[in-house]
Amino acid sequence: MSTAPGRSQASSHRSPQGEGTPVNAPASADDDALVQAYLGHVRVEKRLAERTVALYTLDLDKLAALAREAGVALTAVQNTHIRRWVAQMHGGGRSARGIALILSGWRGFYVWLGRQGLIDHNPVQDVRAPKAGKPLPKALGVDDAVRLASHHDSADAPALEARDACITELLYGCGLRIGELVGLDVAASGVARGWIDTQDGSAHVLGKGSKRRSVPVGRQALAALAAWLVQRAAWAGDDPALFIGSRGQRLTPQHIRVRLRRRSQQAGLATPVHPHMLRHSFASHVLQSSGDLRAVQELLGHASISTTQVYTRLDFQHLAQVYDAAHPRAQARAGQAPDPQPPAPGQPSTP
Repeated sequence: MSTAPGRSQASSHRSPQGEGTPVNAPASADDDALVQAYLGHVRVEKRLAERTVALYTLDLDKLAALAREAGVALTAVQNTHIRRWVAQMHGGGRSARGIALILSGWRGFYVWLGRQGLIDHNPVQDVRAPKAGKPLPKALGVDDAVRLASHHDSADAPALEARDACITELLYGCGLRIGELVGLDVAASGVARGWIDTQDGSAHVLGKGSKRRSVPVGRQALAALAAWLVQRAAWAGDDPALFIGSRGQRLTPQHIRVRLRRRSQQAGLATPVHPHMLRHSFASHVLQSSGDLRAVQELLGHASISTTQVYTRLDFQHLAQVYDAAHPRAQARAGQAPDPQPPAPGQPSTP
């Protein structure tokens, strides 16, 4: 098996604790090259989204910095190093979810190093993040979601208003991911990642893992799309993207996040809205109305039903709120004293 440069030298210097930490040994000069090669792999071969690659970059930069502080090359990192760094992050206030995401990035990197024959074991393999309760996804109430989708900003240029209204309708009406929305083209083609068929009212998108799926597009979303296409003609250049800016270039996810946040504030919503919140709202509202978890799974493009089941918790939370607001015995359920009952006929009232 081949080894990374400097690995044999590092392995010959063990710390007194037997943790395999080189004494006064700088990290391998090839560490940066290995990280860049891996990022190129996930970008080109695995076709991960640029935002995901950017997050992986941050995680691996942190790993490289920790390895440098410990005086160990990335290919010589041991399980004990990883466990110590996890404890440091947890003690420093990093959330369990944040640590789990970092470990996932590190684990993938070491799996790749193993496939390249550069390590003989994965130091992250058996390391788990501290346990934490899974937060419920943040979703809008039905009234707020409809309010946002129906909002009209007369202060904006007609093209901007039509575009942002169409974006909102598709995110909420179809449950699209931000990457799926950005990848939509005006028309179907052999290279298009996604498009909308206005004839049969369906959106064809490329989701996670390069999996394609079709999602129904509602009447309101189709009307918003038609209005945007009329305005889009004034901006159109050579870019086939459905959603473009005034210069004719495809919108970035960050641009859409900023515009949606602004729209939610102008619509008077108490919570700033981000694209994934509308996807959560779509799933929650469909489940509340239909109770069909399998259908929601298909619409969202989840590979596993367990991923979709989080919305059953959100649905129960909604039902519990309705109960608390409407049922005369709800206060007793919440641990409060129930409202006093009127005295029976002929009985004196209690002061």
